[in-house]
Amino acid sequence: MSLEKKSQNKAFDGTLTKYSFTSSALGGLTANLNVFLPGSASSSNKVPVLYYLAGLTCTEDTGAQKGGFLSAAAKEGIAVVFPDTSPRGAGIAGEDNDWDFGTGAGFYLTATKEQYSEHYDMYKHIVDEIPAVLEKADLGIDGSRTSLMGHSMGGHGALSIYLKNPGKFRSASGLAPICNPTECQWGQKAFSGYLNSPSEGRQYDSTLLLSSWPKDKPLNIGLDYGTADQFYKDGQLRPEAFDEALRDIGRRDEVLIGRREDYDHSYYFVSTFAPEHVGWHAKHLTA
Repeated sequence: MSLEKKSQNKAFDGTLTKYSFTSSALGGLTANLNVFLPGSASSSNKVPVLYYLAGLTCTEDTGAQKGGFLSAAAKEGIAVVFPDTSPRGAGIAGEDNDWDFGTGAGFYLTATKEQYSEHYDMYKHIVDEIPAVLEKADLGIDGSRTSLMGHSMGGHGALSIYLKNPGKFRSASGLAPICNPTECQWGQKAFSGYLNSPSEGRQYDSTLLLSSWPKDKPLNIGLDYGTADQFYKDGQLRPEAFDEALRDIGRRDEVLIGRREDYDHSYYFVSTFAPEHVGWHAKHLTA
């Protein structure tokens, strides 16, 4: 697995580079990602890294081009990695039928249902494979200082991956994240489609994972959602369930939850609050 450079652009005295590589986690398919490196990054001066996981229908380009991350990341001296949201070109019957399942909707899990298990392992792709590829490439990224951030489905990915791996990541945040996927239509559709049993989805539900977080480890989580978000109103995001679970384990004061009046689900919302999230992660990454 080695990176192939596809394009590069200078931005805020750093570089945004698109790479591709052959992914074993995705069954030999080509995976794409964008990597932003601040101008200070080098093999001898490795910088911490923030992974941004995008939402349904998005690609590795969406957050890089529309999210408003790069200026703040350059200022803080941290790298940002933008993976794709799902495998591309698996050729599975039905994977392109719906916008909220299949292509563009990998849901950051390890598929166990036979027709999806060969290619749909976005969990391994994010947690193990991409970090290993980046380390091998020696781009100037310090893989020991890593945080996660995501929007919508990607917010689900960021929070659940953080909670499933205590101590591996410094912090996690979500912008309009799907907080309780076993109890919403998006999550139920993904879990019943990708997994042998929908009950397997409990291991990817951030609200349920909170109860197993070690008592001796800090809970570095932040999230924001907008009151005008149609998907919040429709019950897809369920931040109140996450809030209640935090109170049940007595750790509500450790987590930042922002209720943003009149903001919706769009990248206008994401780009408004992305710099604030980047700055918050930077405090954990550079501590």
